[in-house]
Amino acid sequence: VSMGVLACMKYLMFVFNMLVFAGGTCLAGMGVWVAVDPAGFQDIVAARAVLSAGAWLLLAVGIALSLLGFLGCCGALRRSRPLLLL
Repeated sequence: VSMGVLACMKYLMFVFNMLVFAGGTCLAGMGVWVAVDPAGFQDIVAARAVLSAGAWLLLAVGIALSLLGFLGCCGALRRSRPLLLL
């Protein structure tokens, strides 16, 4: 495999992981927003318990995706197999 193809794959993996990181950060931000100020979302969701559980779920999934994207970016740039497998 030529070096150009490997370099292209490296940067494509970096860009994809950066998108995962950005999406996770957005989800975590929405989770914090809903947890801190649920009044704006009570019109959409009838039950307060569902809103609270949804906020914590968004926060947990967002943090997990952010961590996964960050480790993927580091692994792609350093060509670290353990980071990419994690």
